[in-house]
Amino acid sequence: MKKLVLSLLLMSGAAFAQDMEVVKGNFDFLKDQKEINVEFDYSSFTVLKDKKTEAQYVEQRTAELNEKTKGNGTAWSKKWAAAKELSWNPKFLELVNVVLNKEKKDVNFQEGLTTPYTLIVQTVWIYPGWDIAMMKQAAKVTTNLKFVETANKSNVLLEISSEEAPGDQYGSNFSNETRIGEGYAKTGKSLGKLLLKKAYK
Repeated sequence: MKKLVLSLLLMSGAAFAQDMEVVKGNFDFLKDQKEINVEFDYSSFTVLKDKKTEAQYVEQRTAELNEKTKGNGTAWSKKWAAAKELSWNPKFLELVNVVLNKEKKDVNFQEGLTTPYTLIVQTVWIYPGWDIAMMKQAAKVTTNLKFVETANKSNVLLEISSEEAPGDQYGSNFSNETRIGEGYAKTGKSLGKLLLKKAYK
């Protein structure tokens, strides 16, 4: 029994591991900034362990759900498409701002701003996770976080790799899209904490 509990704890720890690493650049340019524009890039990410393209994943998942119950897959594909604007982007923005505001830092991350610098949140890989009531596995979200000059986005001033940010909630959560949204929330929260250490001391 003790071995089982230890095994479950180890599995749980692995599920919630996240690696956030500075790939290049530094945080100096952020120190006096009050607002940072944010853009989300979903143009070329992969899904699941076999790294399907988004189009392949949506096509396969839609067909599977429609086969079980006609129309369910089509409804799900619309939910998937809407989740980026309605859940994933807002979750990231909410948590990065909550972390910074909690420490009384006068800086705000939002979409659609006209500012010197832009943060591009580039999604690289998504694992939706699963939940069957008694057992579940968190979603995982891998992103590249690139701070660029807004007027010259090829000039990357700071790049941070965020590997496998876990997405889960207490209790049961049967929505893949909601679990993934929690992965973006975790990414925003971890970025906020990193900025507190490196940029907004």
